[in-house]
Amino acid sequence: MDLYSLLVRFEHTTVYLALLVFFAWYPIGTSLMWIVTALIYWLRRETGDHSAFYALDRPPPVSVLIPAYNEQANIADTLAGVLKLDYPDFEVVVVDDCSTDGTLAAILPFVRDGRVRLVRKHLNEGKAMALNDALPLTRGDVILVMDADAVPNPDALKFLVPHFRSPRVAAVTGNPRVANRDSFLAKLQAIEFTSIISLLKRAQRIWGRILTMSGVVGAFRRDALLDVGGYRPEMATEDIDLTWRLQLQHWDVRYEPRAIMWMRVPQSLAGLWRQRRRWALGLSQVLVRYGRTALRWRHRRLWPVLAEALLSVAWAYDYVILTGIWVGSYMVGYPPVGASPIPNFWGMIIGTVCLLQLLTGVLLDRKYDRGLGRYYIVAVFYPLLYWILMAIITVCTAPKGLFVNRQKTRVTQWKPIRE
Repeated sequence: MDLYSLLVRFEHTTVYLALLVFFAWYPIGTSLMWIVTALIYWLRRETGDHSAFYALDRPPPVSVLIPAYNEQANIADTLAGVLKLDYPDFEVVVVDDCSTDGTLAAILPFVRDGRVRLVRKHLNEGKAMALNDALPLTRGDVILVMDADAVPNPDALKFLVPHFRSPRVAAVTGNPRVANRDSFLAKLQAIEFTSIISLLKRAQRIWGRILTMSGVVGAFRRDALLDVGGYRPEMATEDIDLTWRLQLQHWDVRYEPRAIMWMRVPQSLAGLWRQRRRWALGLSQVLVRYGRTALRWRHRRLWPVLAEALLSVAWAYDYVILTGIWVGSYMVGYPPVGASPIPNFWGMIIGTVCLLQLLTGVLLDRKYDRGLGRYYIVAVFYPLLYWILMAIITVCTAPKGLFVNRQKTRVTQWKPIRE
């Protein structure tokens, strides 16, 4: 049977119809669900007067822990910003993971004047081990872990720390905002972090569990970190892994949109590709290692997060498979069933719902990021560029996560240089 006949036959099967239905309805259904549940969170937590919740009679001591590797371009600005935090009792601890550039020289002036403590490693072991090595040397009841190229708003701790009044709270993740918006890709990421990541965290808090803390800004209860054994260096993304382990131990993980952290994102396609490959690998590792445990009844509050994560991976494969079938069909001269080179009814519906989700995120976050609205014009490129890129990355990278339970060597990486 030739390729033409094979494609014609397959495109009239129930399997192909199922692929088409899932491809069309998954982004529509999830977008509408995220919009509705994020708006519920916004009504509950971001409207009205919540000043009583954020008032602290006895602020606990906080340790700001900053792991760094080859961050000479950013670390001085980061430390200057951290030292402006408006909080009565905090220390700053930097871990230099055997940097080979001028990172150490940039840190030392802050150490000499007594405002910063330095933990200097002589063997590069990755971010997870840097955090594990420094954790016993901190004094705070709450540990704020942040990236070495980010700068917090001065009031960030005032919004993060009050959540720890509840003894069930293990961690609170803040609201990362894109600081470097010079390139087209950076502008797209500014929209993404607003309309996909921040909006999704709002939605997940209504579900009861979240997929991941943001590695760039996360406050942890010291006892909770010790309870789950700290960070695991064999995992590609320490933040996703730690979030799941905390929640599987029935700790509560929250999201605080008022705690703003200004971060730097990749400016080039190569830098973005490396970052997202690491994210995709980290998620697949977590699903393989903890997915079966999460299915137990006592972990049922994780089920919506688990289901959404699995379906997102399945949709990426569906996207790539259907695209391959459609390309093959056009190559042999057979217009594929359910596809058109010109956006048709379903394509317009999917695109419209996606843009509505992006707009909702912009509207919810614009009070935290005043200049955000001007970048919405690039949102039209998100489903065109990002969906294709993320689908390819997921398909190429996710299978590597199958081997995580046999992984013995260090995997956890540092963030790619901001190219």
